[in-house]
Amino acid sequence: MDLSRLRIERGPDGRGVRRGPRRWRRLVLPAVVAVVILLIAAFVYTRTLGAAPEVEQTTVTLAYPYQAYNVLNATGYVVAQRKASVASKATGRLEWLGVAEGSRVKRGEVIARLERQDVAATRDQAQANVNVARANVAQARAEVEDAQRQLKRTKELLEEKFVSPSAYDAAVARADKARAALGSAEAAVGAAQASFRAGEVGVEQTVIRAPFDGVVLTKNANVGDTITPFSSALDTKGAVVTIADMSTLEVEADVSESNLQKVKVGQPCEIELDAIPDVRFQGSVNRVVPTVDRSKATVMTKISFRELDPRILPDMSAKVAFLSEEVRADQRAPRPAVSPAAVVERDGRSLAFVVRGDKVSATPIQVGRKLGELVEVTQGLQPGDKVVLRPSPKLRDGMTVRTASK
Repeated sequence: MDLSRLRIERGPDGRGVRRGPRRWRRLVLPAVVAVVILLIAAFVYTRTLGAAPEVEQTTVTLAYPYQAYNVLNATGYVVAQRKASVASKATGRLEWLGVAEGSRVKRGEVIARLERQDVAATRDQAQANVNVARANVAQARAEVEDAQRQLKRTKELLEEKFVSPSAYDAAVARADKARAALGSAEAAVGAAQASFRAGEVGVEQTVIRAPFDGVVLTKNANVGDTITPFSSALDTKGAVVTIADMSTLEVEADVSESNLQKVKVGQPCEIELDAIPDVRFQGSVNRVVPTVDRSKATVMTKISFRELDPRILPDMSAKVAFLSEEVRADQRAPRPAVSPAAVVERDGRSLAFVVRGDKVSATPIQVGRKLGELVEVTQGLQPGDKVVLRPSPKLRDGMTVRTASK
């Protein structure tokens, strides 16, 4: 055994020489620092977020006073009471189209035309036949006049005994035949004129006119398409355009048959269109369709607009509120409103806790009438403000809060 390894080295002062820090000190120091950091973080969390109560928020919105008179809600669509798919009774190729989607047309205005060379030729031939028939009438009338004069002379000669009775009879027969020929010629004129009118109708059927004042909604055919009355052939079109009378726009809404007793003709309504959400339109129940849709257990109700707006278009989705009474002009403006659960009574005052950042502010407010499921706020809050819903009795002004996660 080598005992020289067991000796202790000493320094100049006689003490032992340290070879370096012990290993346990290198592990303990970082652990102590980590524990201190965790304790500080826990203290800060407890004094700030950990102590902040969790609250549920709601938003101050705009509500309309008519909601206090609301007895029933329904949904539906805007439709045109007068709407037509315009087509031609004739069959032919579309050679001209003078409208497009959105074009406004007047009643009787030509909007399209089919090729008509064949029917125009038939009409012209009928016109020629009318002229021939009229010429025949003129010739027959001349024959009648000549036969009448001949009959008159023969009668005078018979009285003087210069001609035989048989000659007089022949003159009478000639006059009768001339009058019959005139009648036949006149009838031929009538027949020719009827054929001419049929030719004109055929030509007119190639012209497509607007049946009423309206707006073109859709264009179903283009120049070059073959148009047939019933669109039964392959690659043919029936209707050329679809036109709607925009002055007859109304809302069709489905009302559950269990709520039908709440609806009556003439009842005031408020109409909200999804495309125009910031405007409420006045309306009234125009008629109730006297049949029930068995598949949906609903009754179709038609609501007319009191005043039409150019922005209203067919097929817009609509919400209809059926009211118990008319809404006055001063009740048509929207009012700030909030859920009643956000209003509390503290020290004889109505308060709402407005959330600003992570703190709440106890704001005195004044409330008005109930507007549907909300309550009107006449003072203290503005639309868009975030307020605490169902505030706790322990909630105080200036407290830090956390928003409840949904």
